[in-house]
Amino acid sequence: MSDEIEPVVPVEQAIVPLSHRRILVIMAVIGLAGSIVGSALVTVSFGAGVFIGSVLAFINYFWLKGSLKKIFALAVETGERPRLLALKYFARYIVLGAVVAIIYATGVVSIVGVILGMGVFGFAVVIEGILRIFSNPVSEKEI
Repeated sequence: MSDEIEPVVPVEQAIVPLSHRRILVIMAVIGLAGSIVGSALVTVSFGAGVFIGSVLAFINYFWLKGSLKKIFALAVETGERPRLLALKYFARYIVLGAVVAIIYATGVVSIVGVILGMGVFGFAVVIEGILRIFSNPVSEKEI
């Protein structure tokens, strides 16, 4: 017996990159299905709120992705903490909060639907995790 433990799975196969594209597709499916089902079972205002919230979730996702890319690129180039870009990062929360406040104040659509729609990213990540768990079961020889 040797003291070294050999990996069961090669390192290249052990690390699987996250599927951003699949998460975005799941987000779209949940948003559209939620808006259709919400319109049919609750009210049209609720379904429209879910749709608007889903659109806001997509905007938030791409805005966050772009902001983080800029922050890390600047940090790598200069080696300094990017203070101004970090403020833009937090401005995203203020803008999205203002949009939700305007929707709430005007009562155009259901605010509950908007908030549920904004949660589609979280739902998509959970579904992606479940898909990954059950799509790659552990074989008996790895146990």
